[in-house]
Amino acid sequence: MTRGSGMLRAAVAVGALGFGAAARADSIEALKAQVEMLSKKVGELEQENAARATRPAAGAAGAVTGGATPGSFRLPGSDTSVTLGGYVKLDAVFSDRSAGVASSADQEYEAGAVPIGAAADNERHQLKLHARQSRFNLKTSTPTALGELASFVEFDLFGAAGNESVSNSNGLRVRHAYATLGHLLFGQTWTTFSDVASYPETVDFGGPAGVVFARQAQVRWTEPFAGGRWALALENPETVVSLPGGESFRADDDRLPDIAGQIKFDTARGSYSIAGIARQLGIDSASAPAARERKWGGALGVNGVVPLFARDDLRFSAYYGNAIGRYSIGFFSDALLDANGRLVLPNQWLAMAAYRHFWSPQLRSTIALSGLRSSNPSGTAGSVNQAAQSAHLNLIWSPLAQLNLGLEYIRAVRQIEDGQSGHLNRLQTSAQYVF
Repeated sequence: MTRGSGMLRAAVAVGALGFGAAARADSIEALKAQVEMLSKKVGELEQENAARATRPAAGAAGAVTGGATPGSFRLPGSDTSVTLGGYVKLDAVFSDRSAGVASSADQEYEAGAVPIGAAADNERHQLKLHARQSRFNLKTSTPTALGELASFVEFDLFGAAGNESVSNSNGLRVRHAYATLGHLLFGQTWTTFSDVASYPETVDFGGPAGVVFARQAQVRWTEPFAGGRWALALENPETVVSLPGGESFRADDDRLPDIAGQIKFDTARGSYSIAGIARQLGIDSASAPAARERKWGGALGVNGVVPLFARDDLRFSAYYGNAIGRYSIGFFSDALLDANGRLVLPNQWLAMAAYRHFWSPQLRSTIALSGLRSSNPSGTAGSVNQAAQSAHLNLIWSPLAQLNLGLEYIRAVRQIEDGQSGHLNRLQTSAQYVF
């Protein structure tokens, strides 16, 4: 018998005795009988409560319950919390010049696809409506003896393009597919050479020309320190070589991973990062182009987000080196092959600055200016990309927390090695529902 139940029985006994005295009971035996009866009832109630506490709650078996993080849920019999998310987005894009039939560059800005020369007069004043930027993602989180085991998988509709005559059946494309355990990340996600936080908010999916961008498979270790964190990763290598005739050759015989690193600082006056990369670039071909050579190259960059006034911010990014290559959203080749069959790694730079202003809590604008350039050696084919500039100016209204309505003007210019250039003017509107 527990202390609580003993006290309860004593209280009942005292109450019974008091009641008996007040009622002037005829005999002590009658009072004892009442006390014993009440004590028996108390014991039965205690046993019933104990049994009820160990009995499964009605309907709990097979039920979906709330997860460990806001908006997540747990499946029956599982310790894993699952969160679903994504958005639906419609874009209407009007361009003064088209990048060509069946090109995604008519649906997002791609610096290397701005038409030049005769191609600039091929298709003018083109309108495209699409929902390809829409996406779906799934997050999981599972507690383990080694810490939280988490994963993230995301798809959008910029896979294989369907025809626009009837179905517009665009294929799913993997954006992210990675898992984390403590400081370790493995899978596909943003390259460690980039700082996604510094990307400006644009209506256009492609974004500014002058930013480092890639998503690829990698193994990354992240270590926090007072005021920030550092990360080091081994990432998927890929070498694209521009041949003497100007065509691109994807070597696809890389032997060592790209080594990318980043140091991030979080301060009261903003967040800043220093990023670097080292790459072995090579070509090994017995047929055209008949060349075998490998070279190491590298690049460094700085990024930042600076808060201004109440809610405004300034974002910037600047990189320089001889191995930026495909990390320029594919605008540059990774290397050039000269007439003697030797690899050349030209110096390249890119830069971006963007200012975002809040007119009200629901209305905001961003102006983003960017550019990039390669110092290609003498003798480079005239069709090779040399430089590009872009400007984005937008107005985004969020009448609801999960609804964004946008309007944006884009001006872009591309130059190639022979001195020719082309320009693009684009007006884009969008409606986005985030869930």
